[in-house]
Amino acid sequence: MYSGTEDLIRALAESAESVCRHYLPARRREGSYWIVGDLQNNRGRSLFVRLTGPASGPGAAGKFTDGATGEHDDLLDIIRERTGIFRFPDLLAEARAHLGRPQSVVPDAPVPRKSKAPGGTPAAAARLFAASVPVACTLADTYLRSRGLTHGGEMSALRFHAKCWHRDEGQTRSLPRPALIAAVTDGAGLCQGVHRTWLAPDGQGKARVETQRRAMSHLLDRLNPHDDILVVGEGIETMLSLVEAVAGLPVWAALSSGHLGAVLLPEGLQRLYIAIDRDPAGRAAAERLSARARAAGIAVRVLEPRLGDFNDDLRANGKETLRQHLASQIGPVDRHRLSGSAASRRGRSGNSGAGGMDSCRGCRSSPSPHPGQSHPPDPRAAFKRWAGGRQRGRPFKDGGQLTSAGGRAAFASRSLSCQQRRRGA
Repeated sequence: MYSGTEDLIRALAESAESVCRHYLPARRREGSYWIVGDLQNNRGRSLFVRLTGPASGPGAAGKFTDGATGEHDDLLDIIRERTGIFRFPDLLAEARAHLGRPQSVVPDAPVPRKSKAPGGTPAAAARLFAASVPVACTLADTYLRSRGLTHGGEMSALRFHAKCWHRDEGQTRSLPRPALIAAVTDGAGLCQGVHRTWLAPDGQGKARVETQRRAMSHLLDRLNPHDDILVVGEGIETMLSLVEAVAGLPVWAALSSGHLGAVLLPEGLQRLYIAIDRDPAGRAAAERLSARARAAGIAVRVLEPRLGDFNDDLRANGKETLRQHLASQIGPVDRHRLSGSAASRRGRSGNSGAGGMDSCRGCRSSPSPHPGQSHPPDPRAAFKRWAGGRQRGRPFKDGGQLTSAGGRAAFASRSLSCQQRRRGA
């Protein structure tokens, strides 16, 4: 590739959002990505184009990935597919015309310009996560419990931010809203991105906004599994529902159907369970991932809910019924994890009651005098203990992870309970 073409591709990457608005107008920007159904500009969320990032290498701006087909390339290929121009000189001419460069010229020397700190970088994501607080006794805990999820306060990869900035398409300014913040880490446990879910003011559901979820920074890192098996599905709530029923299974949340189809399969994996949502996008993503896993010699089983997804099953039928339903689908070699799940939950939580740890038993019974929290904040649940090290790039110490791999997230160990934090444990 000659230097003129390289310069043109760099210029397209610098104007990535303009290119997407012109050639892929069916959708819009979400965080650091432009998300659309496919290269034919159909509506959907399978194809995502990175709008910000370095000029080259991992996370480079102007690169796209289609989770449905596995295709990945740059903006020049998007222009080719959308215009039908396949003769290379004509394709370059079309790109120059979009950029306001009607003729091929030797580029001028770059003019230094002052740039602000990017908002979609791993560093920005780490800052947001570090500025958040543990989930236990917050609106995020209220939200998760409204979905039947009692283990959110045990996950060190999940946190809460009372005033996370949000702006819908067409709005002129951002507004602070409460949000569930999920850390996306790499194989070393370092924060590479976050996933934000904005919540209603009382925590009883998601915020009434057009875009309720949004990712920040990298979502395509690789991680070695915690075991030789893995359960992967779409949403955070879906996979936490499986944790409620079967605590002995390592689970990853892919964050979307497009990411599920593009999950990077880790080395050493022997058995893969795919927890699907009962919709066409979820089934198609599961089929793509199954084909790739079997080609790599990995045994695959699909876990299918009775209702729309496993969180629907949990809320409608309870964790014991969900566990029995999963028992009929999990392979014989892994069924011992089902029988030990309740005991392992009690052992982790120090609570012998059914259902495991109830980290906010006292918090739910009294009204909160503190907006954005369901319990008065504990000054000793200190920022420095929970977040200071992570902001400086240290991995999670307790193994708790929400880890991206093709947009995946993995839940593991527990954090301290509310009672322990109050005692300064």
